[in-house]
Amino acid sequence: MSKQSITPTLQPVFGYSDLLTLTDYVADAWTRGVDRDWSAQAGTLEWSCSTTADHAFDATLAIGFFLASRRQESYPTWGELFSVGPNATPEQLIEAIQVAGRLVAGVVATTPDDVTAIIHRNPSKTAPPQDFAPRAALELILHGHDVAAGLQVDFEPPGDACARLRDHTRDWRHWQGGVWAPLQFTDDPWGDIVGGSGRARFDSV
Repeated sequence: MSKQSITPTLQPVFGYSDLLTLTDYVADAWTRGVDRDWSAQAGTLEWSCSTTADHAFDATLAIGFFLASRRQESYPTWGELFSVGPNATPEQLIEAIQVAGRLVAGVVATTPDDVTAIIHRNPSKTAPPQDFAPRAALELILHGHDVAAGLQVDFEPPGDACARLRDHTRDWRHWQGGVWAPLQFTDDPWGDIVGGSGRARFDSV
């Protein structure tokens, strides 16, 4: 596939329906590896697939929690960690990530456009509801990739949803090899998102 750089074009924002699409994709990918070793290392992370999947549940669900709180200066000081539990089965982790994605999508869909809430800290930043679906999707899809890499299952999310996610977050800071930087733009949006996170794209064997 060509890696030629392209100029970003205006596309529809990444919405809650896109988050639902990627949620289903992650759940389907993990389901293909449900009988594999979830104690294996999740991609290049130090965590196991089970631990990473539990973190993905927490990191995804927390985004909806922040929006629902309507807080402006700090994250809620209660309910800061969501966990399926240390003894969760793969089936429970898959169900949990589906629930997290659906709950965030529901909060985004029902929050008035003029509402803002804290979306990042250090420094704190508020945002309208339309930024919370892509924020959750980055947590969901990148950790979904980590788990899939550890399970050795194919992971190639839908290109149109990835293009909208990349375009929506094009001006956000992304962690790239030790520095924060904007995303690169090529004709491979999923590759741009993976590269923008400092990860190596997983290719199944």
